Amino acid sequence: MILREGHSISMTEPQPNLHVVAAARPAAESAWGPLREPLFRTLWGASVVSYVGTWMQNMGTGWLMASLTTSPMMVGLVQAATTLPVFLVTLPAGALADMVDRRRFLLWSQTWMVVAAAALGILTMFGMVSPWSLVLLTFALGFGAVMNDPAWQAITPEIVSNRRLASAVALNSAGYNAARAVGPALGGLVIALAGSGFAFLLNAASFFGVIIFLYRWKRVPHEAPEPAKRLRHALAAGFRYARGAPTVRAVLVRTSVFSLFASVIWALLPLVARPHGPIGYGLLLGFFGLGALAGAVLLPGLRRAFSCDALVVMATVLFAAVTFAVAQLAAFGWLCAILFLGGMCWIAIIATLNVTAQIMCPAWIRARALSMYLLVLQGGMAAGSALWGAVAAHFGIPAAFLLAAVGMIVGLAAAVRYRLPAHEMELG
Repeated sequence: MILREGHSISMTEPQPNLHVVAAARPAAESAWGPLREPLFRTLWGASVVSYVGTWMQNMGTGWLMASLTTSPMMVGLVQAATTLPVFLVTLPAGALADMVDRRRFLLWSQTWMVVAAAALGILTMFGMVSPWSLVLLTFALGFGAVMNDPAWQAITPEIVSNRRLASAVALNSAGYNAARAVGPALGGLVIALAGSGFAFLLNAASFFGVIIFLYRWKRVPHEAPEPAKRLRHALAAGFRYARGAPTVRAVLVRTSVFSLFASVIWALLPLVARPHGPIGYGLLLGFFGLGALAGAVLLPGLRRAFSCDALVVMATVLFAAVTFAVAQLAAFGWLCAILFLGGMCWIAIIATLNVTAQIMCPAWIRARALSMYLLVLQGGMAAGSALWGAVAAHFGIPAAFLLAAVGMIVGLAAAVRYRLPAHEMELG
């Protein structure tokens, strides 16, 4: 996995009760602190299971399409069917999540994904799936995931205390990255033993932990002033707020610049890993995921020592160095070590930007702001993947990694004008 009203806020109106935490932050707070809270602990465990199922599904759809047809276009359409909904429905999903009860909205989107995954699993097991039905059901799953995402992220401040929000976001990201490493490997094993259809049914089952949590969750209502009656009014209010809020603009600009250049890792790592085989590729992803988990553990201490802006800048410089090194290192051990460091930098950057996105707006518009953040992040990754693939095709893989690393450093110029808050902010 990881979406009320049409009230427009001008910069002269009362702003959300946010305050900057510059001192007296609890030194004893642990990265694992959010797991002490029953609501977050339950949902985090269920979501990690769901993430693993999603990565199994992604691996299985690509493998199944390759077994159904040799057409490169059809194989490419599977990935396109997964990512296209990001550009079509992310912003409307955020607006809808602010207009309706988020708990019910999430129950609807999760149930939609169960039905789509189960239908694909059943058709596959009975030998009734075709290339086009696979594309259609993959699109349906992607549609449900994108509709789910803004609301999913917007409920995080509701299930964990404010002082643990940053650690909760980091743990969510670490869980996703760990699932990224485990899911494809587990999916390959399941497909080898029982076939793609069974992997799809396991993905359908993986959503039930989240559904049970949402069904039992007694959410405190967050009524919005003057609820929007039309989707376009809610979208317009979100854009007006984003234009008038410096923190929103800073998060969106910084996220777009980073994602565009950092996407080279995800776009070209399979080619770098090709000499080491599929097992080697899985291990490289595993070390990146372990680095993200280690970074989540270290992040609370780093946030106490550095401002949000300084932390993102330092982690970006290190990630640029990692990016350059990936294409220069041939030894598998060194690649594992450098990607472990890359995972630590990745979590520091993404978690800091994400938590700022979580609290940069009041509750009544939070899902719309998060939908903009998600669109910029995913759009930058998609555009960057295409860009670096083209660069590598014309100039070679090392040149693509070098240019992306240089782009990350040059892109830090945006930090001068678009600064993040001095320290993490809390909702008062």
